[in-house]
Amino acid sequence: MKPTLSAVAARRIALAAQGFAEPRPAEAGRRQLLKTIDRLGLLQIDSVNVVSRTHYLPLFSRLGAYPRALLEEIAWGRKADLFEYWMHEASLAPHALQPLMRWRMDDAAEGVGVWNGVARFLHSHADFIDRALAEIARRGPLSASELEIGAKGVGGWWGWSEGKRALECLFWTGQLTTATRRGTFERVYGLPEKIHPKAVREAPTPDRAEAQRQLIRIAARAQGVATEPDLRDYFRMPPADSKARVAELVEAGELVPVTVEGWDRPAYLDPAARRPRKIEARALLSPFDNLIWFRERTERLFGVRVRLEIYTPAHKRTHGYYVLPFLEREAITARVDLKAERKAGVLAVLAAHAEPGAGPDTAAALAAELRLMAGWLGLGDVRVAPKGDLAPALADALGA
Repeated sequence: MKPTLSAVAARRIALAAQGFAEPRPAEAGRRQLLKTIDRLGLLQIDSVNVVSRTHYLPLFSRLGAYPRALLEEIAWGRKADLFEYWMHEASLAPHALQPLMRWRMDDAAEGVGVWNGVARFLHSHADFIDRALAEIARRGPLSASELEIGAKGVGGWWGWSEGKRALECLFWTGQLTTATRRGTFERVYGLPEKIHPKAVREAPTPDRAEAQRQLIRIAARAQGVATEPDLRDYFRMPPADSKARVAELVEAGELVPVTVEGWDRPAYLDPAARRPRKIEARALLSPFDNLIWFRERTERLFGVRVRLEIYTPAHKRTHGYYVLPFLEREAITARVDLKAERKAGVLAVLAAHAEPGAGPDTAAALAAELRLMAGWLGLGDVRVAPKGDLAPALADALGA
């Protein structure tokens, strides 16, 4: 018979796997950042900057007020430790994962599945693609706005300039990579042989199945206990491939089938997963945080329905525009709609809502985390708008 885990035990395993079972360091430097990113496997990138771009936030949630410039150096410095590619969504990950993504680059080049449009554009614009590559080879890394070929666009995939579409297609197929980011987060594209470290360039390419097994191993380590769709979603793997790789890892004893009380799907346990007796975390979570980015898993783990409302019309939103769930010990106990009002030097709480797991100390714990975030963002104050059932208690806790 398969081992059985309680829902509480599964949640603690998941939180420990994501780095929430350990106290924050007194000071977080390069080593702590790289260790955390390695634990997570990758950081999702998103351009929304209402509070902070999302790739900064998972590290803050786990490490506290680390130097933001340090992540920029690690990600886009002259000797970067990370690379960009389409992994979960657009993501940053350690260089060691680059060979594991080459099968996806091949899929994009060949037009497999969702990548059909990429291959079609590359084939229909072959001469243009050659000119784009030649210009970057001649001039060095370029942004789309600096590429002096092609018609200009007006935004969106079909409104992108021809140059932007060409560069993105070449990025997805691995013929270009991100050299750095500039200004308002504009991607600068360069040739992989000029950007990636020698060890990455010379690393052998594993076959598709082995690369995918390794990605599932990383996903399992980062989640502790997970269903097959959970594991699949971490690196957005095709369903048939994911099911085959999970079965192979079960056969090899690298994943342990388990039953989790209350889960309606079979689950798989990382044999090396920690099983803490309690979790004492306190963290504001980006809506794109690795812990909660797969909404089905979030609801299964925490009994809380988390939905991204950025694209929902304002009058239909339940909790707000850029909403961060609050993790208090082992539960999501609140949500806050935040905005960094940089000119005013204020972290604005536009709405604050309690969840069923909230307790008498939730407002005070949330207030402390908001103060920490405000200081980390270089903002001098936290202000609470009178919206949401937790707003009055939170304002009192902040003395606002």
